[in-house]
Amino acid sequence: MAAVTIRNLSEEAHRALKVRAAQHNRSVEAEMCAILEAAGRPEGRLRLGTALSEMSRKIGLTNADVEALENGRDARPAEPMRFE
Repeated sequence: MAAVTIRNLSEEAHRALKVRAAQHNRSVEAEMCAILEAAGRPEGRLRLGTALSEMSRKIGLTNADVEALENGRDARPAEPMRFE
């Protein structure tokens, strides 16, 4: 797990963190971790895999459809472009 050092935090901000931590029955360190987790990984963020899966379900795409697409594609490597 990573460690973070916060320098030059004002006394007012530190006191506010202590109050907030007490309101949530946490230590100041646990409160700061919760704040940073919420800021860095918001609940409403777009999760690409989940979004693609939901879209596939909505249009009725099945594993058989995906396999058919994979079998029908040209598996040869692409030829490089020539500028002659």
